[in-house]
Amino acid sequence: MGSDEDWYNSYHGRVRAAMGSATLFFLAARGVIRDGQGRVLLIKRTDNGYWAFPAGAMELGESMRDCAIRETFEETGLKAGNAVLFAFLSGPQYTFTNVFGDTYQHISGSYLLTDITGELDPDPYEASDCGWFAPDALPEPTSGAVTWTLEHLARFEQTGEIFVD
Repeated sequence: MGSDEDWYNSYHGRVRAAMGSATLFFLAARGVIRDGQGRVLLIKRTDNGYWAFPAGAMELGESMRDCAIRETFEETGLKAGNAVLFAFLSGPQYTFTNVFGDTYQHISGSYLLTDITGELDPDPYEASDCGWFAPDALPEPTSGAVTWTLEHLARFEQTGEIFVD
């Protein structure tokens, strides 16, 4: 559960306050959960209205894997018992300016989450909705990260190699 105050007091919030408008590194992770029909779980983000995978910033003292599990739990109510890294992204092409005008170069891991427990219960601060979608029938508007994440996952499942970019 988050709030503006939580973000400002977080590592990324404090670094942003100290560095002003400079482009910063943003350490993050996303979680991908599939159901028995191959559909993926997406949230509708409250900050920009886009459908996306649950994701967010690492906290100090946390691993990227644990970040994916925590963020997914916080945003959906579903807890993963297992997380497998399938993509690690860090290149300049992952530099984005958010709705608040802050620019970040994302360094992120994408994890396939399994052994799921809990009930869908999206955090209204971060997700106005959530749902299961077939990869060929995604809702609009969908974040571009959903498309490339699904491509990275398919590549990983075909080759067994983590996608690094």
